[in-house]
Amino acid sequence: MTITFNELRRIKDTLPSGSIHKIADALNVSDESVRNYFGGHDFDKGKSMGVHLEQGPGGGIVELDDDSIFLFAKRIIGES
Repeated sequence: MTITFNELRRIKDTLPSGSIHKIADALNVSDESVRNYFGGHDFDKGKSMGVHLEQGPGGGIVELDDDSIFLFAKRIIGES
């Protein structure tokens, strides 16, 4: 899946409080790994989640290897 970095950050910023932990629990990954998916850089506590960045307009292009976190986040936003 391809998305702009700004759109990915907008989705993260739209999530209600506690959503990062909810996503992490549901997908059995650490909170920091979910934060890394949305542009974080704490690889000591979390792992890389298959997000590849390329500079460009809109904050650049993001290629997501696995869209499960993205889809879960969109579902949470749709429910709130």
